[in-house]
Amino acid sequence: MVKDSQVRVVIGVLLRRGSGCNICDNKYVHEENSVRQLSSAKLLSVLNFDDPRLTAIGLLSEAYAGLMARFQPVLTAAGLSEIDFETVIRLARSPWQRLRMSDLAAQTGLSTSGVTRVVDRLEREGLVRREACPTDRRASYAVLTDAGRERLETVLPQHLQDIDDCLTGLLSMSELEAFLGSLRKIRDVVRPCATAGAVETDAEARATS
Repeated sequence: MVKDSQVRVVIGVLLRRGSGCNICDNKYVHEENSVRQLSSAKLLSVLNFDDPRLTAIGLLSEAYAGLMARFQPVLTAAGLSEIDFETVIRLARSPWQRLRMSDLAAQTGLSTSGVTRVVDRLEREGLVRREACPTDRRASYAVLTDAGRERLETVLPQHLQDIDDCLTGLLSMSELEAFLGSLRKIRDVVRPCATAGAVETDAEARATS
């Protein structure tokens, strides 16, 4: 740890140097090196590579990567990529099992063109269909089909077992509730649009009733 007295000595030397004190060049070089060493030492004292913030994001990244590696074989066996599964499960958990394309893009974090490509692919496979919005001719819905629900039914039993084995089953009920609360708090800051369209408006409900 750099002491304040050491810093004052170096500052004093620099002040004497600036005032025209007749010090030889070699001593100037020595003093400049001392300043650099002190600056480096102060920098290292500020940078803590064991900072708990680095630990937090590191653990989160490691856990996410491990979970996705565990889940992927089941999704692949069902012919679904990670984004395919995210799309159909979000539709399945939405009101009327549908979402506006703009809301689906917001929830998945995809661009407009990106979500269009995903829905096009799922539509070709018969898992999703498009429907016009009855209240806005400019908008359209992505809707989960019967085939899409059947595909999910083949995936979910093993997927839920994997989730239980690797995540929820490792936590007590109180730990799980606290964990979900923490995740929602973080999600609301970094992905505030992740719940777009989760609650259907009165106009949309009347249009479909």
